Amino acid sequence: MHTEGQREPSALNAQQHPDLIVVGSGLGGLCCGALAARHGLDVLVLEAHDRPGGAAHGFERRGFQFESGPSLWSGLGRWPSANPLAQVLRAVGEAVQVVSYEEWGLLLPEGQLRIGVGAEPFLEAVRQLRGAAAVEEWRAFMAWLEPYCRAAGSLPLLAMRPGLGMAGVLGARGSATLLRQAPRLAALGGAFGPMARRHLRDPFLLHWVEMLCFLISGLSMDQTSAAAMATLFGEWFEPNASLDYPIGGSAAVAEALVRGLRRHGGELRCKAPVRQIRLDGNRAIGVELENGEQLDARLGVVSNASPWDTLDLLPEDGLPRRWRRQTAATPACASFLHWHVGLRGGEGVDALPIHHVWVGDWERGIGAERNMLVFSMPSRLDPQLAPEGHQVLHAYSPANEPWELWRDLEPGSAAYEALKAERCAIFREVFSQLVPDLADRIVLELQGTPHTHRRYLRVHQGSYGPAIGADRSPFPGGSTPIEGLQLCGAGVFPGIGVPPVAVSGAMAAHSFVPAAKQKALLQELGL
Repeated sequence: MHTEGQREPSALNAQQHPDLIVVGSGLGGLCCGALAARHGLDVLVLEAHDRPGGAAHGFERRGFQFESGPSLWSGLGRWPSANPLAQVLRAVGEAVQVVSYEEWGLLLPEGQLRIGVGAEPFLEAVRQLRGAAAVEEWRAFMAWLEPYCRAAGSLPLLAMRPGLGMAGVLGARGSATLLRQAPRLAALGGAFGPMARRHLRDPFLLHWVEMLCFLISGLSMDQTSAAAMATLFGEWFEPNASLDYPIGGSAAVAEALVRGLRRHGGELRCKAPVRQIRLDGNRAIGVELENGEQLDARLGVVSNASPWDTLDLLPEDGLPRRWRRQTAATPACASFLHWHVGLRGGEGVDALPIHHVWVGDWERGIGAERNMLVFSMPSRLDPQLAPEGHQVLHAYSPANEPWELWRDLEPGSAAYEALKAERCAIFREVFSQLVPDLADRIVLELQGTPHTHRRYLRVHQGSYGPAIGADRSPFPGGSTPIEGLQLCGAGVFPGIGVPPVAVSGAMAAHSFVPAAKQKALLQELGL
């Protein structure tokens, strides 16, 4: 029995002759596939790994449930929500159970801090660190920024559509809002750094903005999108602001999207690595898997691979030279070190905030290698992630580990293992500031390098994604000069991070769907 809006899946159509093939099941690819299926297309999502989610997948070791990627989530536990991922989930009839929390820890050159999410807790921390003048400086900045935050949050990102922008699907009322907000939206088209520097002078406040920018984009504030930061501040500094943690971890978000895909007749195939996107002249007609199997797509193909890896999937000949050259020259963010730990809980551990961010030295620059680390202990909120009496810990260096250090090393070699131990030692060193007896508590320890990141995510140089600064040029759109080939994911406008890749997936799906269907969906969602 299927509820209204569901279709009986056709094994033949979905597997061999779908309307749309999506290469990669990262969050962008899953959002694309689920929405396209919701609109009535036969969709097949192909994933090389043995599980979906891309960077948002999870894995188990000895009873500990680990995450591989995103650890900071917001806007998933309420509706209405400005978070485009929450909007996609709503559109496909799915949801994730979340636990909300309101505090995170910081290990900064200024000392150890515990700061609540939202405006007032942050102002109290600023008052203690920098005094009343810095508090007033931040208040004035936020008062000036508030209209821009409202502008960024006033228009549903799911209304974006290749070629038409938003105007084609918003209707008269939405188009009027778009026109009214146009000047402020235009001001958000560049980088956030100049906006912040015009209003902030206090060194700590500028460092704080720099840290937030790097956390969401892998770039400095002089390169991070002003629109992305306005959206962030609009969420974090509203009354009753909180962060969400999805029960079951980031893998639960991917699983919800897969349910939405299948609910509407789409299909996911794991362990199905794509060797090549097949072209007929200048049109994408399907894919060839690494096992030689060929699959046809009636409407086209969406690549959720990185820009560089998408090029590797395309034939050498026949591509427009300028587009190939520009895509190949896309600058890359650095990679990651990962530290996955199972440890005994108890006093000194069980009362820690779920997250800590460590910064070693502001003067080195926020993107300097191993100068920022993020620690996440999600079992504090979701005890099922660890055996009883234990906690699960995931730490990573966010897009600051140079690929060049690892490029010529063979994983498993003595030189590789020695460098891994040396580079990952910083995780123990920093977390021991919070848990002095850490070494006695660890019962399981796994370390990951840029090679690990590249192996499991099949991404160029293990990169976080393109390092395209908003000060120079915007992220490219998802359209390509190849008919029927769309892109989604971290290499596509509006950029890196969970909300942007959800938008990119929605845009890719809607490029194959009439504008009238997209408009009807927005009306159904009340957007």
